[in-house]
Amino acid sequence: MQGFPLNAWYAAAWDTEVKRELLPRTLCNQKIVLYRTEAGKPVALADACWHRLVPLSRGHLKGDEVVCPYHGLVFNPQGRCTFMPSQETINPSACVRSYPLVERHRFIWIWPGDPALADPAKVPDLHWNRDPEWEGDGKRIHAKCEYRLVVDNLMDLTHETFVHNGSIGNEAVAEAPFTTTHGDRTATVTRWMRDIEPPPFWRAQLGKPGNVDRWQIIRFEAPATIVIDVGVAPAGTGAPEGDRSQGVNGMVMNTLTPETEGTCHYFWAFARNYRLRDQALTTEICEGVSTIFRQDEDILEAQQRAIEENPGRIFYNLNIDSGSMWARKLIDRMLAAEGHPVPVQQAAE
Repeated sequence: MQGFPLNAWYAAAWDTEVKRELLPRTLCNQKIVLYRTEAGKPVALADACWHRLVPLSRGHLKGDEVVCPYHGLVFNPQGRCTFMPSQETINPSACVRSYPLVERHRFIWIWPGDPALADPAKVPDLHWNRDPEWEGDGKRIHAKCEYRLVVDNLMDLTHETFVHNGSIGNEAVAEAPFTTTHGDRTATVTRWMRDIEPPPFWRAQLGKPGNVDRWQIIRFEAPATIVIDVGVAPAGTGAPEGDRSQGVNGMVMNTLTPETEGTCHYFWAFARNYRLRDQALTTEICEGVSTIFRQDEDILEAQQRAIEENPGRIFYNLNIDSGSMWARKLIDRMLAAEGHPVPVQQAAE
């Protein structure tokens, strides 16, 4: 069964990945080729020639058009064939699919579903990636697991205590209480850890001795974007009440794009509001977060293999799974609205 809705904006690539060359990528089980026109506008076409289905990504650009590597058919950015060899009349059906794209927040967003529904206003808000009052960077992970496993992982950060102990995790994460709320397309998990010893990463970022008040506010937007408001401030300085002025704050941006039923593209970035324009710190944090996420990747890929080896096994839920349960319910609603079958029970309550 298809586990992802199509009528949604998904990140197809970082803006720097799409250049004046052909970039093949599988997104939502669809083979797509990406490139930029001479004016810099991003284009996404189905990666299969109308004539004999040879991947257009194996061809080359001629101006703003793609030339098929097999028989030389030429397709413009709208997907219309503009040249056929050895004939003057072009078959009017000769076209390939052109996908709606929006370039925003340092990503190229694609709409793989009904193009008539592609409203740019619905692109997920990741403005911290471009905001001059925030500084950061990120990467793309090609994860060999289905995207919903990453959603589960991000909606419950209890695993930091066990998977990331020694960097961002300690006992306080697993022991702290949390609240879960939801809307029509969003779910939010809020966790405050008061007067705790900071884990190594946050101790280094704060640069001050003593205990801290730490926060994690996780906001999911269906079907696949999660922004996590994180940070620490010296204990008792007012952060839980809204005064974060003596602390340090980061936004962990995560947006997932299914590749197949069992793999996904995981785009992430970490932006901070302190020590701006410090490129050395940006690089240091980016590499550090990469190391942390590789630990997640290892766990999730092992989980995916176990799922495939144990078909029919259900998940059992704990209290800590409330955020991921709501995220999956919201995804299921989108699937149902598109007419896709949804499992009656994905996990044991």
